[in-house]
This record gives sequence, structure tokens and C-alpha cells, in this order.
Amino acid sequence: MSISTPEEPSGSAPQPASPKGGHKGLQAPEVAAYWAERRRYLEKIRKVPEVRQRFWRAVGIYLLRRVLWSFGFFPVFIAFWLPFVLSSFNPVVMATDLIPLLQSFVQANPQEQATTLSTLAIAWASIGFFFLVFDFVLTPFKSPYEYEADVYMRSWEQLNHDQLPDKV
Repeated sequence: MSISTPEEPSGSAPQPASPKGGHKGLQAPEVAAYWAERRRYLEKIRKVPEVRQRFWRAVGIYLLRRVLWSFGFFPVFIAFWLPFVLSSFNPVVMATDLIPLLQSFVQANPQEQATTLSTLAIAWASIGFFFLVFDFVLTPFKSPYEYEADVYMRSWEQLNHDQLPDKV
């Protein structure tokens, strides 16, 4: 079985690939051999303690970065950037607008202060979760297993270059 390429005329049958290049189609056995070797190698390296330890460390660092970025940077940035923009990038105007708000918060009764703080916490969490979801989508986790498999498969392709068809 071969996969036809766009160069073939519409009515002709696919041509088998020659082992030294000049092929018209990509042979499915070579593709299957590549992925079978990759799966075999991934199963093999999943048992190596050093790579497993590197995997869990990478997972921890990835999650920590995403959480700190989403809950640390973005809410703080938005909390300072929006008032700064609304004050036309003038810190004096921003301070003049915020000082009465802070004074009214300090002079308010405890229930109003608690409501204000809970509203700020809800806003912080909602901004953080919003950016966390998009951060997970935009920066997916890069597994050390996949990296090791990519390196191995590049060397495997070079070693088996004679058996594999040339890439067009």
C-alpha cells in the first residue's frame, strides 16, 4: 500500500518507492516502522528512573510557571495598568483618584470591607483562571520523553536512511 502524491496523474496507479530515492509515493510500511520504533523506544525510556524524575520535575516546573504567571503577573499587571490607563498615564491623577477610594475603604464598617476584599479576591481568581486556561492552551507541556524520542528518532532515521524513502 502506498500513499499517492500530487505529482501522479489522476488516473494512474501509485508507483512503488525505490529504496534509493526517486519515489512517487510514501510507503506505509516505512511510516509504520518509524512509529512502531518510536512507541517501542518510548516504552523503554519510561522505565528509566532518571528520565522519569526529569519528567516529574518538568511537570512541576511547568505547572508552577503557569500558575505564577496566571495568578501572579496578570492580575497584578491589570490591577495597576487599568487605573494607570484611566488616569491618562499620569501617576498624580491616578493617586488623586485612588486616595479617596482607599480612605472610604478604611472608614467603612467591617462588613463593607469584607465585601470589598471578597470582591477583589473573586476578581483576582477569575482573572487568574481566565489566563491559566489560555496559558495551558497557548503553551502546552513539552515532555522530556517526547524530546528524548525525537532525538532518538533522528538518529534512527540516519541509521536507517537506506531503507527509508527520500523526503520530497
